Amino acid sequence: MTLPPEGPGTSHTTPVLHRLTIQYPGGLAGRLRWAGTGGGDAIFANSEAGGSLADHGPLVAADPDRLCRAELRIEGPLGTWTARFASPVFDEPQGMLWDSAGLLLVKYGFEAYALASRTGDLRWHHTSGTPLLSVMGSPRLEHVIVQSEVETFALREDGEVAWRAAHSDVVTAAELVGGRLVLTSYGGLLQTLDPATGRSLDRA
Repeated sequence: MTLPPEGPGTSHTTPVLHRLTIQYPGGLAGRLRWAGTGGGDAIFANSEAGGSLADHGPLVAADPDRLCRAELRIEGPLGTWTARFASPVFDEPQGMLWDSAGLLLVKYGFEAYALASRTGDLRWHHTSGTPLLSVMGSPRLEHVIVQSEVETFALREDGEVAWRAAHSDVVTAAELVGGRLVLTSYGGLLQTLDPATGRSLDRA
């Protein structure tokens, strides 16, 4: 459920704070908050107490609070944790539970993070050369699919790249449909890949 932004949203000095609540399998309740450049104070001033807290912003920049910021809070049967992220570009964070691996995948900006779903511990992170669009998974796959604007890559449970595919046109959307990965380009063209191998399924 997406909630309306906090604050007036019209001031040039007051960052707009966005919020999203998510329910993951296994009784994990998530709350995401994010803001544009310099909006960290607006987010963190209302951070909820309790549980562990990890700030992954320094993985992106030495002074992450000068960038766009996001915060994810997870409450589950075995505990509560909070993770913070940074991005040089405004982005809406996205989280996906990789249940079999016990990982919660978060994409934000140019980064994909793999967090232990029960503790929030960072297992690995992957940096893309262009902003990430989405992270996707399926019980049929031994990896997750991460889509950037110009590249698709598959990441294994340990963070290693299983395969990658570059694209000549900017990708604007990606989704798993009927066992296929369907990409939509900026020009409106569709491209279909085998999500297990990255090979093209299109026929000339």
